[in-house]
Formats: sequence, C-alpha cells, structure tokens
Amino acid sequence: MSNRLEQPRRGMLLVISSPSGAGKSSLSRRLVQDNDRLVLSVSATTRGPRPGEVDGREYAFVTPARFKTLVADNAFLEWAEVHEQAYGSPRAPIMEHLEAGRDVLFDIDWQGAQSIAKAEPDDTVRVFILPPSLGDLAKRLRARAQDSEAVIERRLGRALGEIDHWREYDYVLVNDDFEETYTRLAAIYAAEGLKRRRNLWIEPLVARLVAEG
Repeated sequence: MSNRLEQPRRGMLLVISSPSGAGKSSLSRRLVQDNDRLVLSVSATTRGPRPGEVDGREYAFVTPARFKTLVADNAFLEWAEVHEQAYGSPRAPIMEHLEAGRDVLFDIDWQGAQSIAKAEPDDTVRVFILPPSLGDLAKRLRARAQDSEAVIERRLGRALGEIDHWREYDYVLVNDDFEETYTRLAAIYAAEGLKRRRNLWIEPLVARLVAEG
C-alpha cells in the first residue's frame, strides 16, 4: 500500500498502547511497513537493548544522566518512567513530520498517550490493544523469551492497572487474531487520515469550485 503526499495535509499522531506482550509492537511495525506516509517515533530510553534490538531503530538507548539533560531541555513531547526505566518521545522530529504532512506512530504506554493527547489534542488518535485473556498474555510474554521470569511477573502484575485506562482511548481492539486485528487497525488509520481537518487541500478546492460557479 502506498499513500500519496501530493495534496497538502497535516499529519496525525497515532498512539498505540497495550499491556506488555499484547501485540502493539508487531501491529505497529506492520502498519508502518505498509504505509509510506507513516513513520515510527523512536523513543529514547534508559533501559538496555533486548536481543535483536538496534540503537536508533527500536529505541535510542541513552544513559540516565543524558535522559535527565534532555528532560531539562524540554526535548521530549512526552516522557514517563515505566517498569523502573525512563522513556521519552523526542519533540523536534515529531513536529517536523506533523507539519510536513506525515503521520507519526507511537508505540507507548498509557502515561505517554495521556501526555501526547494533552500536548496535541487535535492531532492525536489513540488505539488500545487488549489481550483476549491474562493467561494468553502470560504465554506471549514467556514465548518471546526476552525477559527474566521476575520481569515477566512484574509486567503481568501491572497489566490490570494498564488495562484500566482503556476508556481514555478513541478505539479499543482485542488482539485474539493478529491478521484480523491488523485489518481493523489499518481501517482506523485510513479513516482518520480522511478527516476534513487533516486535509488542507479541501478548503481551497471548494473555494475554487465556488468561484467557478
């Protein structure tokens, strides 16, 4: 799928959240891969890379001291501490994409979603991904073999608190089948991109049509 950029528009901030292991990262990567106009916001984080992660691709890995400096410089659109680590979305590249008509996808938790929606309410679209059950969530976390059992137990313990924020989102999807969930997510993205306020070319076109009449 390819999205054209010829018609002037303002981008959107597409925020996808879920408890850890519910599938938001896989869904996010697929949506970015399938849409030329959509770019993934690369968050800065103080946690270390997991197996297979590359600095600057999944995250920008920084020291706690560097992160504090960035916070002091107001360099983040949002930042929060999650699972004893800090995460933040760099402000400058995000706003550049938005003004250029590109959409930015955020794979972040509910705290970050709140901050982004507060900072840019007219541009933000929030989607929450639910697991079909907590048992399924536990299986997914253990199957990916990226964290210790202690970390997995902490993530499961926090899942209900994260799920409790579902009412703050514009859309809620249950990821019981990846392909079906992805199809619905792609439909949400396409529909939001067609909203009148994001398509800056409509008003001058209407003005020209009226003038021609």
